[in-house]
Amino acid sequence: MINKNRLIKLTQKLISIKSENPGGDEHQIALFLKGYFGRIGLKARIYEFKHRRSNLVVWLKGENTGRSLLISPHLDTVPAGKNWRFPAFGAVIRNNRIYGRGASDCKGNLAAGVESINSLIEDNVTLGYNLIFAATADEEAGSGWGLVPLLSKGILKPESAVILDASEFDIIVTQKGLIHLKIKVQGKKAHGAYPRQGENAIDQAIDAIKEMEKFRFRYQPSPLLKGPTLNLGTIHGGDKVNIVSDWCEFELDLRLLPGMPERYILNTVKDIVKKHAPKFKIEITAIQRPYEIDRGHPLVGCLVRAAKDFKIKARVAGSEGATVATLFQKKACVIRDSLSDFYTKTRRIRDIPAVAFGLASAGCAHVSDEYVNINNLFYGTKVLERFLKIYKF
Repeated sequence: MINKNRLIKLTQKLISIKSENPGGDEHQIALFLKGYFGRIGLKARIYEFKHRRSNLVVWLKGENTGRSLLISPHLDTVPAGKNWRFPAFGAVIRNNRIYGRGASDCKGNLAAGVESINSLIEDNVTLGYNLIFAATADEEAGSGWGLVPLLSKGILKPESAVILDASEFDIIVTQKGLIHLKIKVQGKKAHGAYPRQGENAIDQAIDAIKEMEKFRFRYQPSPLLKGPTLNLGTIHGGDKVNIVSDWCEFELDLRLLPGMPERYILNTVKDIVKKHAPKFKIEITAIQRPYEIDRGHPLVGCLVRAAKDFKIKARVAGSEGATVATLFQKKACVIRDSLSDFYTKTRRIRDIPAVAFGLASAGCAHVSDEYVNINNLFYGTKVLERFLKIYKF
């Protein structure tokens, strides 16, 4: 049985352990959880692919040892920043909320996973499959020291997965992909009094940006997702006010729907920039593929059933942002330093059905005075435990 007081105290403890990223150190929180699992009779193992970037993995054997389900929250949080009413790592309780960095993203979900396993052991429940619990590093910066190597090196080999990283009991079955681009435009210097003698890289960049913002990409609409988006995230250029700028760099965040080829997006951007800037370079800093799973999959049905058992209507939904569910596809997410070098690398894993589910409070991720609602925390954990009991492949 889920122990509400124990769950609250665990959530508070997890919030109090700093694991900010950037900052890049999940070792302390992983050690705490290793000890916690040890006290309830489970052996946990820590994997590091960079010093102190710790991932914690626990295996719980079931009746049918030929199949395994992964549940996976993450250990890291974004930096706390400023302008908090409550101490960012104080885990203060006010008005049925626990406040602190990571309360919703993702330490409430992390606590739910741990407490669910604790409850299963206390009640002597044997699942019909092997359960893998993986609390991972580096999710907030691309999972390069976390889930990516855990999968690619074959440490995690589940038949299906639930990512514990969503809000308000939503079951995320589809999500947008992303492409991050850094575009460097080269112009020609001249005296600011004679701008026509130069080639202003800032002007060229602005003209290209304006056209890109008006461009309408082709896509197949999704009932659970809004259309593709483009955001200008940063722009820098020029050396001094009285010099015609011979350089400008800007970064774009593009979000694409399932079925939109990355090559089409990249070539479109390249063609637009070429119209306005004779000399330029495009760097691809990140790509994640869009993701979707059949809404009839047992993962979805069993989560809906589990929520219904507690009179909670779990919404089958899409995510405008990118969760690590995309990493369970056979085709890798890639990072490459130029458009010509872009390619899609096949990892050594098969496609693994995955959904995201969670109990976070909507709109709280990454904000000051982040919190998790205690009722969400309690009932979300009960739903998760119930799901683990009834899930069948």
